[in-house]
Amino acid sequence: MECMHAAMRSGEVSRLEWTDIDFINRTITLNKPEKRGNPRIFKASVKLVAMFKGLPRTSVKVFGNSPAPHKRTSFLRARKVIARKLQNPRLIRITFHTLRHWKATMLYHQTKDILYVKQFLGHKKIEDTLLYIQLAETIFNETTDEFTVRVAKSLDEARAQKSNRSG
Repeated sequence: MECMHAAMRSGEVSRLEWTDIDFINRTITLNKPEKRGNPRIFKASVKLVAMFKGLPRTSVKVFGNSPAPHKRTSFLRARKVIARKLQNPRLIRITFHTLRHWKATMLYHQTKDILYVKQFLGHKKIEDTLLYIQLAETIFNETTDEFTVRVAKSLDEARAQKSNRSG
């Protein structure tokens, strides 16, 4: 699912409103985070924006006003159909939150920047984010770092990071 790019929790996706999506700048603003998390803004892919544009606008919320149990039932039914079609019963074990964990683990693996992952997930405490270091190290069997990629929000920040490494 494309909302995995934002690693939103299922409740956050359910509360997403049309006014939270900026179709011109391709951003999604998460104003109502769960678990007392921090609000955040995500850059949306062209594909995700196109998918949102294709949805009917029948309510204030992007995914309608149906109760959470109905949405959960739809997810479980779709997951079961996919598992059967692909003849892979392990797919039944995947939850919506599994996608959030996978995105966070991959993001840490790619950037080695736990503070960036913390901000991306909207965590208030770094302790909630440290799990993804262990997951990445276990999955990718990492023992040494040949190189590290950091995330910079601006060109000046990237220059500062480079001068800190070489100085």
